[in-house]
Amino acid sequence: MVKLFSTKAHGALDYLTAGTLLALPRALGWSDDVTKWLTGMALGTTAYSLVTRYELGLFKWLPFKGHLTLDALNGGLFCMAPLIFPKQNSTVKGALVGIGLFELFVTLTSETESSYDEQSSEFVDHVIDQIQDPTELLNERAAGA
Repeated sequence: MVKLFSTKAHGALDYLTAGTLLALPRALGWSDDVTKWLTGMALGTTAYSLVTRYELGLFKWLPFKGHLTLDALNGGLFCMAPLIFPKQNSTVKGALVGIGLFELFVTLTSETESSYDEQSSEFVDHVIDQIQDPTELLNERAAGA
């Protein structure tokens, strides 16, 4: 499949999507149930985006492929909206399914490896770790002698 989105572009879409999920139900006057659900989805997406190992992640703990798995699960949940919210009108259910299809599309068409800058940064960190480890060993030996 053609990869349309870099990991950096994917990150930007993550935060834009979370903002949209917060604003959309409030702007359109959707029910409290849908608004609460979308708020939870937005906060969850923001949380795992902040800990993802990509350019826009703050803590870089979650591998990007794990992030994509969570995105796919989110997309699947959105596509199940008619079952989750059977009493909502068809416009709301259709919008939620549309969001789910968008999430799945972006997930399937995103690069799975971070950009050159991110990879080079990880490489530099690895090299520094390798240099520091022998240095610490030498210092420990010198202190023990």
